[in-house]
Amino acid sequence: MKHSIALLLLFSPPTTAFTLSMMSSGSSFGRLFRISTWGESHGGGVGVTLDGCPPRIPLSRDEIQIDLDRRRPGQSRITTPRNEADSVEILSGLVYGNGEEESGVTLGTPIAMLVRNKDQRSGDYLENDMSVAYRPSHADATYDAKYGVRAIAGGGRSSARETIGRVAAGAVARKILRMYNGIEVLAYVSKVQDIEAENVDHDTFTMEEVDSNIVRCPDQASAEKMLERIDQIRKAGNSIGGVVTCVARNVPAGLGSPVFDKLEADLAKACMSIPAAKGFESGDGFAGTLLTGIDHNDEFYIDPETGATRTRTNRSGGIQGGISNGENIVVHVAFKPTSTIAQSQNTVTRDGKEVQLRGKGRHDPCVLPRAVPMVEAMVALTLVDALMCQKGQCELFPDNTPVEERSNPMGTTAKREGGPNKEAVGVGGGDKPIGLKVDEE
Repeated sequence: MKHSIALLLLFSPPTTAFTLSMMSSGSSFGRLFRISTWGESHGGGVGVTLDGCPPRIPLSRDEIQIDLDRRRPGQSRITTPRNEADSVEILSGLVYGNGEEESGVTLGTPIAMLVRNKDQRSGDYLENDMSVAYRPSHADATYDAKYGVRAIAGGGRSSARETIGRVAAGAVARKILRMYNGIEVLAYVSKVQDIEAENVDHDTFTMEEVDSNIVRCPDQASAEKMLERIDQIRKAGNSIGGVVTCVARNVPAGLGSPVFDKLEADLAKACMSIPAAKGFESGDGFAGTLLTGIDHNDEFYIDPETGATRTRTNRSGGIQGGISNGENIVVHVAFKPTSTIAQSQNTVTRDGKEVQLRGKGRHDPCVLPRAVPMVEAMVALTLVDALMCQKGQCELFPDNTPVEERSNPMGTTAKREGGPNKEAVGVGGGDKPIGLKVDEE
């Protein structure tokens, strides 16, 4: 059997060899801007290797630490009390000058970042029934089914501690997006069970407003109701879920590709890879199914100041045909209640016996507040990757087409040279609709 595998690899056509080289075991994400996370919850540490980062990007440890501090445990009574500083160490990929030790410039080579585990308590898992019994709806059973072995303490790679690497790399992506086009990626808790945030302006809400309360909801009135509900569930030894909404502003039109690499498809994969994520919506999502076409369509207009093509509404969530249209990108990610709870549940052991299990140890009664920076990170990583793909394919050579023959620029940050095209106003017979004959499948 070993010989046949060797022959297969030796005589396979080049395309097959390339496919094999691109195969992954599930710990890597991205095409040109690519991350690989590593480490277990109760191991020596967790981290990330970021490959494909452009060179000459000013970057400091503090910029990365800001996002890690928003993700770390022990922040409040509604997060796990595990006490970790989550202090990041940048091991490679930066060059420092003038005696600097905390701030440098990216080299364009892989950036490796490490956070050491300091406060793991493996005995909470190994010295009781949790060492042999599967937690209902947790990854315990499926990891065992797949690998035949699992890291019992802390859940290993299924722990939310794995997301440290994503958030660290996401901080780098955030910096690149801001430098490129002033792109902002901000998320907030928009729903806890049936309690929804209201009066959140996606054009203006800030990170300071999001972080002003421990729920991470910029609507203070709704945040108080959410906190009351979470506390009620927490005190009963139970857990609770909800929705995180993420908004990306100033994203240029043109990101994403047709068919299999649509931007919203990439965003869905990115966000659904976060622990406890169970649902994804782009724009109006499922609510859009309750509307008719005339109600759901985002009508175009010309911005009277910039001359750019804009939409009067944004039910598409900034993406049409799988490609960004220059409006705010809006996605919603649903998170289930945390699997590990302090109430007794029926389950089975690894050797097939039915038992009852009561969860022990330190766990989040609600993952939503700490999921906010996780969602931001995955959206930022996806956007940088899409931006680099766009630059590599469609903007490798300058567009020398005369300005008057190009499509009108689109989006919130786009501007038409010379302002609005006043000559085009009224084309099609004044106020009469333009006839359009459509023959599509």
